[in-house]
Amino acid sequence: MSRQNIFDNELFFNGYKALRDSDCNANDLIEQPAMRKLMPDLNGKSVLDLGCGYGHNCIDFISRGAARVVGIDISEKMLAVAKEESAHSKIEYRNMSMTDIQNLDEKFDFIYSSLAFHYVKDFDAFAKDMYSVLNIGGQLLFSQEHPIITSTVDGAGHFNKNENGEKVSYTFSNYNQPGERKIHWYVDGVIKYHRTFSNIINALAKAGFVIEEVCEPVPEEWVIEKVPAWIKEYIKPNFLIVKAKKSNG
Repeated sequence: MSRQNIFDNELFFNGYKALRDSDCNANDLIEQPAMRKLMPDLNGKSVLDLGCGYGHNCIDFISRGAARVVGIDISEKMLAVAKEESAHSKIEYRNMSMTDIQNLDEKFDFIYSSLAFHYVKDFDAFAKDMYSVLNIGGQLLFSQEHPIITSTVDGAGHFNKNENGEKVSYTFSNYNQPGERKIHWYVDGVIKYHRTFSNIINALAKAGFVIEEVCEPVPEEWVIEKVPAWIKEYIKPNFLIVKAKKSNG
């Protein structure tokens, strides 16, 4: 399994933090509103946040009544921010790879992950690991970059414009060729893994999950009013969100 730790690269970390600190980023305007709509009742529940980053969602889980939250991240720099900005007596932060969750000594009622699973090399094995650390009836909610975004080998998918300079379509390639993608994102050599939509859903189903809902979010009206340029997201999805459940057998 991949244990890439690009987030502790100083140049990448600073660029990514500046992006997330902006009030016009796609995470806060498109992905997070959609994730919140799918959030289950967390009152009294134990939560595992995979790739917890700055810990902002961990704090949100506590505000929703979670009894205990474990946030794990491979980045020491991200966790340093989390421990400073998102500390709480009911939250424990652990510096570890999310692909090592089979080593955790407890089970959880809810697993959450925001935009981290496209860094996992072996998603089939990872899905089984997540299933094993969930309690019966437990739920999984995650987002990742949409397969349309991850597909093109060099990461150079692009919008096409008409004679008026308006974005009218999107070009991508290599969709049915899953595997490693090495791209430039703030720095060279960022490794992500492309999987088709069916690869993702089948891995979850084979692990035992029951798929409850799938979402490919588009900007809401207030987002277009705030940042008109985001209307381009009606051409193609940026994110894939999946909600699943560990059945009662």
